[in-house]
Amino acid sequence: MADKTIKVTLVKSVIGTKQDHRATVRGLGLKRVNSSAVLEDTPAVRGMIRKVAYLLKCEG
Repeated sequence: MADKTIKVTLVKSVIGTKQDHRATVRGLGLKRVNSSAVLEDTPAVRGMIRKVAYLLKCEG
């Protein structure tokens, strides 16, 4: 499963969101709107993505 990756892009601002959601976005390696990160496809990462899915766009 280590060779599987997910690309996530922050498409909505974190201004006005809960503090723990902001921390989750930072934990995914995203800093500003339209920044992207390629992450390993693990259950922990999927849980983080699911938590803030309303702020992100995911690919593959």
